[in-house]
Amino acid sequence: METIILFAPLVGAIIAGFGWRLIGDKASQWVTTGLLFLSAALSWIVFLTLDASAPEQIQIMRWIESGTLSTDWAIRMDRLTAIMLIVVTTVSSLVHLYSMGYMAHDENFHEGESYRPRFFAYLSFFTFAMLMLVTSDNLLQMFFGWEGVGVASYLLIGFYYRKPSANAAAMKAFIVNRVGDFGFALGIFGLFWMVDSIRFDDIFAAGPMLAEARINFLWTDWNAANLLAFLLFIGAMGKSAQLFLHTWLPDAMEGPTPVSALIHAATMVTAGVFLVVRMSPLFEYAAEAKMFVVYIGAATAFVAATIGLVQNDIKRVIAYSTMSQLGYMFVAAGVGAYSVAMFHLLTHAFFKALLFLGAGSVITAMHHEQDMRNYGNLRRKIPLTFWAMMIGTLALTGVGIPLTYIGFSGFFSKDAIIESAYAAENGFAFWSLVVAALFTSFYSWRLMFMTFYGEARGDAHAHEHAHERRPVMLIPLGVLAIGAIFSGVVWYNQFFGKIDKVEEFFGIPAHVAAEAAEAGEERAAAPAEGEVALAGPPRGAIFIGPENDVLEAAHEVPKWVKVSPFVAMLAGLFIAWMMYIRRPDLPGRLAAAQRPLYLFLLNKWYFDEIYDAVFVRPARRLGRFLWKKGDGKVIDGTINGIAMGIVPFLTRLAGRAQSGYLFHYAFAMVLGVAVLITWMTIGGGAG
Repeated sequence: METIILFAPLVGAIIAGFGWRLIGDKASQWVTTGLLFLSAALSWIVFLTLDASAPEQIQIMRWIESGTLSTDWAIRMDRLTAIMLIVVTTVSSLVHLYSMGYMAHDENFHEGESYRPRFFAYLSFFTFAMLMLVTSDNLLQMFFGWEGVGVASYLLIGFYYRKPSANAAAMKAFIVNRVGDFGFALGIFGLFWMVDSIRFDDIFAAGPMLAEARINFLWTDWNAANLLAFLLFIGAMGKSAQLFLHTWLPDAMEGPTPVSALIHAATMVTAGVFLVVRMSPLFEYAAEAKMFVVYIGAATAFVAATIGLVQNDIKRVIAYSTMSQLGYMFVAAGVGAYSVAMFHLLTHAFFKALLFLGAGSVITAMHHEQDMRNYGNLRRKIPLTFWAMMIGTLALTGVGIPLTYIGFSGFFSKDAIIESAYAAENGFAFWSLVVAALFTSFYSWRLMFMTFYGEARGDAHAHEHAHERRPVMLIPLGVLAIGAIFSGVVWYNQFFGKIDKVEEFFGIPAHVAAEAAEAGEERAAAPAEGEVALAGPPRGAIFIGPENDVLEAAHEVPKWVKVSPFVAMLAGLFIAWMMYIRRPDLPGRLAAAQRPLYLFLLNKWYFDEIYDAVFVRPARRLGRFLWKKGDGKVIDGTINGIAMGIVPFLTRLAGRAQSGYLFHYAFAMVLGVAVLITWMTIGGGAG
């Protein structure tokens, strides 16, 4: 069953990519979509029937044998894998179905051009690469899937290849992610150097040893666990668009809207969160690296939320929301609440995919207009889309009744993260997330008010002919809406609500973390020569160290902490209502009064401009110098000089020697014989 889940998308990608001429456009779409729904159905069966206390490893084949490196291609099936399977396959299958309507008529391609099989092949290949990543049993297999989603994202973001902006966005995403992937690769190399293995079980068992070991890197001695965890997180920063490596994410909106829903809701951007949670047995011994994760996540949540306040492109608003919510997940992982990070990853996949696909329905209804300033009063034109996006907004902003079990999915997962940040006694993270919650509420309701309320703005013809989309695009919205409403309350106890339920759900026997740690300390006291694995690998899909009591403490936080996200949500809603419904003149007046701040946020804190000045322009100047001076003058000049100068000169000299007189040739022969005899005489005498 697990192998079918993994390989069904790959089979669909191959059929649609190479066999569409035989089966046709429509059949290639149905084949890829049908195989994704098969994977999704089997994933839910695995998730609901999984025995978390007995995880299994399913070997597919022997893969790489080189020296001491022995790597299988195997499926690691535990609760963490099962969660990612349902997230990836459910969202991907619904995106496939939605795309059948969205990509039916695309203005970026000529009439009769077969672009749909290629698009669906890319979607399926992307899903396969992500499934390979989340089912990996070792770091090399994970890296293979990691780079696979990078290649697929490049193809999907740049799918409109006739648009220069789409090509530039695809290149930007690919290049920025290579920066993070370089750190990830260094982390893999370092772990192999220290542990002599890249299998997860071996690395996890070596956690106590790495906590005590030192490693030399960049002419400095570092704690091995902290350095290696930090390097792995650099890879996560790039893939999950965390601060400083985030600039690719908003530009990725150049791809078709279903791509945005797939990449930014459930697959590529969640890979970094999955990596940190999967490597919890290492991060639990890397306190400084975990602190770095917390501060980067909190800063990302805050910065992305501030940028989202003033964006006008409907897809970019949701994109910055994704970046902000990923920051929440990393804060949870950084403080040690790994189950809470996965909880928000699960709920976020439903409501963020719902918002992106809803935005796609709005965009197609408005003849591919994406500027919200040209929307307004659309709730009567596209009522089903309106209610779908309303549900997504209620879930994203965390609407619910405080201190109860009544609320939308984001109410449970986001509040759990904020409570965990407070329990970890990290004031910066706590207040950053609360303020980000206020900003999230503001820009989310701003999107709803500008799109569906007020007076119609922009092209009157587009407004007049706006209508609801085809059922094939509305069915995915309905399914995702169910997840956005109920996923939080259904799985609250398993991810956060009750400690014993969390342990059972993730297969963590009670007190197993303390026992494993004690065993590791005993072995570390007198390790055998050449020994690496100091204790058996921790049991369970995640590892919670003996000193990690964040989950317990999060349930004991003051009531004002539990209520603070709700208050922030109400404040954001009220301000948005005041500025875009009650007093629609206020935004323009405020932007004029605070012009520098408005431009600072509108231009995304000038990260692109800074990177352009620091990295892009110098690289271009260096490339131009090497091209003009190095390649043009030195290389071409040398070759041309030899070909056009020295060779003709030598040719002329040789031509002069060819006089045609016999005595000239005889004299040359005699002279040569004399030189040869002299050389042999001198050489022989020296010998």
